[in-house]
Order: sequence, then C-alpha cells, then structure tokens
Amino acid sequence: MTAINLSRKAWNNIIIFAMLIMIFLFNGLHHKLSGDDEPLGPQPILPEQSYILALEYPGVRIERIGTSWRIQAEEEFVDDSTQLEPVILAWQNMQAELGVKTAASPMLVATLSLAGEPQPWVYVLYPDGQQYQLFDRQQQRWLVLSKEQAQQLFMQLEG
Repeated sequence: MTAINLSRKAWNNIIIFAMLIMIFLFNGLHHKLSGDDEPLGPQPILPEQSYILALEYPGVRIERIGTSWRIQAEEEFVDDSTQLEPVILAWQNMQAELGVKTAASPMLVATLSLAGEPQPWVYVLYPDGQQYQLFDRQQQRWLVLSKEQAQQLFMQLEG
C-alpha cells in the first residue's frame, strides 16, 4: 500500500473541499427529508395579530377613530357605519387557499394600513371564473377566494 505524498497545503485543500461537499450534501438531505416548506391548507390573508388602522378602496377610505370606524367616500357608499365592522372583521379573520397567477385583468384594489407596518399592504382582486384570485403584494402570493369571501372583503362587489 502506497501513501499519497502531498504537501501540507494540498492536504488542507483536500480537507476543505471534503468539508464543503459534506455541507452541501447535508443541506440538500435536510431539504429532502423535511419536504416542502410550502404551507398547506387555508392561509390567513393578513399576518397574525394584525391591527387594521385604515382600509382604502378606490374613492373610499375607512379609518379607525378610537374604537369605531369612520368612512370617507367620494359618493354615498354605505348607509351607516355599523356595516363597516363586518368588513374589517372579514379582513382580519379571512383565510384562503393558496392559488396560482391568473391572466385576468385586475378588478379591485384594497390598501390596508396596519399598526407597526411601515408600508401599507396592497391586495389586488382578479376575477377567475366562478371564483376570485387575490394577489398579496407584500408576500408575493396568490390566494383563491370564493364569491362570498370576495364580497365580504370588497363591499363594492355586486351580490
């Protein structure tokens, strides 16, 4: 049996490359064993524990004033402010399945100002047959909404 005669520097390089190969193998093995990091099931539309300060649709702004809500609209939008609370609760509690990008044209946009967030969260609604696709710009994800869910979030949708 003959030993390989390499310099100390060459052996150090071999050890370094062997360690790098092991790191890459273990890292890849970890991802194979843990499966997809893609969450399964319905996902909350807003981050957990979100506190909505304002909700804007084109021509309409709903904002929190103390414990109640105030609406500012270019034209008559709702008859009384008690209709605003269900919309806010729908945004806070709604969950939807992950979807895929649609080729449809955007239908409506909602902008939410959340407490503790430096930028407003923007959601774009797209029609998709008998359902809707909601694009979340902050998290770069598509969510599938039923017609009823879309109507809860976007008061402008006709019943």
